[in-house]
Amino acid sequence: MLPSTMMRCAFYRLVSGPPFRITDHQFLSCAGKIRSNYGTAWKGTRSSAGISRRHFQKDLLTILDAPVAPVTVTEIRQYLRSKSISFLDGYSCLHVPSPFTCSKGNNLFIDKTTGRFLCKETLLEGTWADFKDSMELLSKEDCSILSPDTMASFLGDSDIEDGERHFNDMEVSRIWNKAVWFHDVEEEYAQLIKAMFSISKINNTTLKKFGVKCFQPTKSLLFPWYSPRDSTVKGLKLLSAVCQDDTVSYIETFYPRPSHYQNLFGLSVMGKKDTDVVITSREVDSLALHQATGVTTVSLPRGISCLPPVLLPYLEQFKRIILWLGDDLRAWEASKVFSQKLSLKRCSLIRPGDRQPSPLQALNLGLNFNKILKSSLPASHKSIISFHQLREEVFGQLENAEQVAGVKWDRFPELNKLLKGHRKGELTIFTGPTGSGKTTFISEYALDLCVQGVNTLWGSFELNNVRLAKVMLTQFSLLRLEEQLDMYDEWADRFEELPLYFMTFHGHQNIK
Repeated sequence: MLPSTMMRCAFYRLVSGPPFRITDHQFLSCAGKIRSNYGTAWKGTRSSAGISRRHFQKDLLTILDAPVAPVTVTEIRQYLRSKSISFLDGYSCLHVPSPFTCSKGNNLFIDKTTGRFLCKETLLEGTWADFKDSMELLSKEDCSILSPDTMASFLGDSDIEDGERHFNDMEVSRIWNKAVWFHDVEEEYAQLIKAMFSISKINNTTLKKFGVKCFQPTKSLLFPWYSPRDSTVKGLKLLSAVCQDDTVSYIETFYPRPSHYQNLFGLSVMGKKDTDVVITSREVDSLALHQATGVTTVSLPRGISCLPPVLLPYLEQFKRIILWLGDDLRAWEASKVFSQKLSLKRCSLIRPGDRQPSPLQALNLGLNFNKILKSSLPASHKSIISFHQLREEVFGQLENAEQVAGVKWDRFPELNKLLKGHRKGELTIFTGPTGSGKTTFISEYALDLCVQGVNTLWGSFELNNVRLAKVMLTQFSLLRLEEQLDMYDEWADRFEELPLYFMTFHGHQNIK
């Protein structure tokens, strides 16, 4: 019997249409098993010490993760710069070299919103304060790397949490070893279990690929949480069925408890070079989607209730993310919220509709998955952006005000006052009557910048390039070279080193 004091249950009705119905004869045996193993915990109206229930019928978007000390991405960047730590700006995280491994590359990820970090190689994780403490310890010990074991003890849990984790590990191992693969179950029995969860069309090969087993004592589906480091099983989710008023409802049981269950189901099947992924809200949806299309897909640990920040580093490799979270309004709203966490510019959403239900229901109805995926809507409008997307560029311009102002002319201080320098992206028009000195002045203007290393391209449609180059060379040398031809090669060599180029167009040209 599963210890009721360690159970964390969540009741929900499948959102892919009406609940699946089976005959009383078929279900009584299953319901009896569930009742005998879960005791009173399966009854939604009763509670006991140590049992935490999560009712999926409520609005889950208000559920928040554990509070953390506030930190802004600007503060994180300023700290990294102050410590001379190089970083790359990712979608949801900053990528920095890990102080816990000798491997090169930016394999430690810092969440831009919370400051939490995760080293993908060692799986060490902690708060922003923990990261800063690690950097201070590095400096104090005058070393280039911190031992993962040392940091694990430094970031270690309390004795109570250690005891709970040890108990969970034992339970996970016991349940996992007792569960069986579907291809080892009698065909008739396996079909009954699949029918209970509406996954009759999902074959045993797909179930084995994702590590899904059958836990026979409660006729439950068993979804593993594989460690990304060594593929060992570090957690489990059991999906069980109960019968109420001739309908089937479902119970989720987590090991460890839900707040510590941070699994991306399907992560073990994902390729390291995959660039596209579809995120679903349920494991059965990921199974259906992958079997039908072969696309990379993962499911969230707690459905549409939240997207834990600790999972964001595992999604950084993807350039395109499709969120297909369900077939109702709450799933649609959750998709829009999660896309903001994941970066709007790479996210697309599947809008719920009659022809775009959940992936599992789409498989059961025989719908065209490729058509549904192609109909996904961009999370952001291509012609509309928010200040959030401009924020870092604005900071960069403020931080480098002199560079943004442009390259100053050495010989034209008054021009600097008017134009603030030669600035990228600006067009300046000089006008005046014939013979007023436009070409002469712009030649001096360009030479001043060329000498400072500014690439200059001339497009002269009135003067041919030979005559223009002659004028500029004379201005550059400050000599009458026609009277001192012996100096020509010397000045021509120096003039040739300038980043100066000429278009070959001259005179009337076709507009194309």
